[in-house]
Amino acid sequence: MKTDSQLQQDVMAELKWEPAVHAAQIGVEVKNGVVTLAGEVGSYVEKWNAERAAQRVNGVKALAIDMKVKLSQLGKRTDADIAESARNILAWTSALPQDAIQVLVEGGWLTLSGDVQWQYQRQAAADSVRYLLGVTGVDNQIAVKPSLSAAVVKSDIEAALKRRATADAKAIAVDVKGADVTLSGTVHSWAERDLAKHSAWGTAGVRNVVDNMTLVY
Repeated sequence: MKTDSQLQQDVMAELKWEPAVHAAQIGVEVKNGVVTLAGEVGSYVEKWNAERAAQRVNGVKALAIDMKVKLSQLGKRTDADIAESARNILAWTSALPQDAIQVLVEGGWLTLSGDVQWQYQRQAAADSVRYLLGVTGVDNQIAVKPSLSAAVVKSDIEAALKRRATADAKAIAVDVKGADVTLSGTVHSWAERDLAKHSAWGTAGVRNVVDNMTLVY
């Protein structure tokens, strides 16, 4: 079990190792395994990469974000320009149905809404606009339409878990209510946790995944 001091050093080292992040601008605090990232970054995608870098570190129990995006003069754009760019790139994203996603931009913060059939489509929409110049944040409110029965969804998720992580599948319980999936049980790393959630989100008809899994090192 890492001490808070060791965990802080590991997170700082991971931030320095991540080329998309200016680590010197980000402060790291740790208390009881909960990591807080603070400071100012030059873009939303840098903030996003810093979050992912911290999550990669073994021993992180939870992550709190207190980073702010401060755009340079060259990085600033009007909301209308950002909205137009977002609509164009969404239209060119092959994974998305035509005109399925609506875009709202306020103060550089981009909100996506609409309906899709699969979680990967929902994720593809957010991924496609994350790197746009001038964006200070992305709120993904796209809904996944349920298309399968609860019994089929539960069966598909459990089968996927067994294929990908046989040992861990036995320790993870899957509960399905409508199109909402709750995962509980124990996992031994963030990678295993992400695998279980990915298995759930990769099933057609899943609209929401609640992570009640416990991380045990």
